[in-house]
Amino acid sequence: MNSYRIPEIAKQYTEYDMIQIHTDLPNFPELRTRLLFAFLNGNSKFSSASELYTLATSLVQLALDTHDLVTASNDIKEKKAARSRQLKVLAGDYFSSRFYHLLAGAGQIDMIKQLANAICEVNRLKMTTYMKMKQLKLTAEDYIHQMVEIKSQLFLSFSEFMSEVYDSAWPDILRSYARCELIFDEIFRMESAAASFMGSWGFWHILQHGTKEERKQLQTEDTDQAKVRTLLHKYHISSQLYEMLDAQTKQLQSKVQQLGSDKLISELFHIGEPFLRFLAKQPKVLEEI
Repeated sequence: MNSYRIPEIAKQYTEYDMIQIHTDLPNFPELRTRLLFAFLNGNSKFSSASELYTLATSLVQLALDTHDLVTASNDIKEKKAARSRQLKVLAGDYFSSRFYHLLAGAGQIDMIKQLANAICEVNRLKMTTYMKMKQLKLTAEDYIHQMVEIKSQLFLSFSEFMSEVYDSAWPDILRSYARCELIFDEIFRMESAAASFMGSWGFWHILQHGTKEERKQLQTEDTDQAKVRTLLHKYHISSQLYEMLDAQTKQLQSKVQQLGSDKLISELFHIGEPFLRFLAKQPKVLEEI
């Protein structure tokens, strides 16, 4: 069985001095990439191409995530910020080109079409979600659902392959992992002073359940941070997120145990270990829930 080395291979495309010096890239989509590789590698029909497919998909995801970091306006006067923005655009384009190059070089034209269709679906989902956000027509659960679908879409394009061996397990387990990943990120977003509260799960939850005055307050872009912290405490945003992560990891463990391959089960539990270790360090928080 091939060993997992996708992040190391990807470095030859991502670790360029110009990029590292002048801009920041999003995190490599490690969890979903590793999950895809585990499922493909466990399928004898696709194991020989598992590394190629996973690498190409991870580069597409990185390209999309990089472009998401590009500011909406290009009216940036400060030279350093303008260069960073331009390099994000170019880096995202470059990662996308590598995906085409890798698959075309291997004669995988159908896979190019498959991922290209998935990219279109990702962009459609993003546009739908962003319009709802702009119109303030998103609930907290809508936010989770939409963001999980956006995170999962490229990888869901492999569902037809997986169904031959794993039936409907792949999309369900993929979405479960993506949901854990999203909630995990939301916890750190709430606990990071540098992160933006606007558009977070906590924002949509308070907008949905807060008083008229609180909802009005949230719609002001320059919301006072002290007032935001007061709202977060009042509505127990962090503890709710911890509860959601705890419940989701338990559901995920149950789903994984139903798979027919002991080797795959072991690998998937290993992939989910960061969530379990994180929760194990938060006994007081979970006791208070």
